[in-house]
Formats: sequence, C-alpha cells, structure tokens
Amino acid sequence: MEPLATLIYYKVHREIDLFYEQKLIEEERNMHLYVDRITTHYRQFPIENIHDITFRPFGNGGGLLYLHTNHGVYSYHVKTSPNSFIHTCKKMISK
Repeated sequence: MEPLATLIYYKVHREIDLFYEQKLIEEERNMHLYVDRITTHYRQFPIENIHDITFRPFGNGGGLLYLHTNHGVYSYHVKTSPNSFIHTCKKMISK
C-alpha cells in the first residue's frame, strides 16, 4: 500500500568519542501516513488512536511536530513546514 503522505523528520543524539569529545549525530527518518495508521522508524500508530497533530515552529521553517495519541504525545523534529502532511492527516483523523 502506498502512503498518502510522507514527512521527513530528524532524530538527533549525542555521542562521546574516545577523546571525550561530544558529537551530535543527526539521522534522517521518514513518517508515513496511510489510510489506517501513521508509521515512524520504530513506532506504528493506528489512526483511531490519534487525537490530533500539531506543529510548533522555531528557527528557519522547522520546528516540532506533535502527534497526540491515547498513549501520550510524541514529538518529532522537522526542518520544513509539515502543513501538507498535517492537513492530510487531519482529514483521516476526522473520518
């Protein structure tokens, strides 16, 4: 099944090398919206468990995307506006 929408998000974590230097590692990942679910790198959210999806901008067009579910709120760092993804997702949630 093809996704209805895809959004690139970034996972940032820190690593310390042998010389005790801290490095920030940024991984590009994909979030996919299907008719019945949203999938991320490690999680799957059934559409009926999603209450809302919101965006808090900061920086140059990026920000945090919040996925509000009945198991809590999950945040995802994005570098571009997720408005198209959010619009498509809200249509699926309201069905």
